[in-house]
Amino acid sequence: MTTIYEVLRRPLVTEKTNYQSSKLNQYTFEVAGSATRTLVKDAIERLFDVKVVNVNIINTPAKRGRRARSRRLLVRRAGYKKAIITLEAGQTLSIFEGVQ
Repeated sequence: MTTIYEVLRRPLVTEKTNYQSSKLNQYTFEVAGSATRTLVKDAIERLFDVKVVNVNIINTPAKRGRRARSRRLLVRRAGYKKAIITLEAGQTLSIFEGVQ
């Protein structure tokens, strides 16, 4: 990683992440494949000016399916790495404000 802007790829917005952001003060991002917990923590704290308490990183597997005729496996959606960031109480991220 050369810059902190390459660590975070995009925020993940689903029903589960909406619940986490509103009730548990946790936010979810898709991150680069080579990102570590400390890189993610530094990027979030610098870009959004908040205090990060905890970072959990999950490697999500690729979604696979079978073809009808040949029964071979094919990859429908590539796997990615995501980070769940827990902030201190009372702090929020501005990019998730309109989603609640």
